[in-house]
Amino acid sequence: MSITINILYTGKKGSAKKFAVEMTKSGIVDKIHKTKGNLKYEYFLPLEDKESVLLIDSWTSQSALNKHHASATMQEIAALREKYNLHMSVKRFVEANNNEKDDKFIRK
Repeated sequence: MSITINILYTGKKGSAKKFAVEMTKSGIVDKIHKTKGNLKYEYFLPLEDKESVLLIDSWTSQSALNKHHASATMQEIAALREKYNLHMSVKRFVEANNNEKDDKFIRK
């Protein structure tokens, strides 16, 4: 069972994009990618909202996510959120075991 969290970071005057760039250039994103249990950690820019950045963050389990939340890396992330004065909207998804009903709608 994997867990995916979508975080929409919103700021002013391009601060959300600056945050994502600093997260990447500082090496924090690389650290997260190397963390045991991390499946995905990627930023996306919404076309219709120039003041937001979407993070898709996936983990193998709640235990792995809890360890990430308790890490020093998480403290670095929190400090950058404050630096850029970002607000967050969060949605959490747990992978379903049976997606057979959706398969007919997915073009591979």
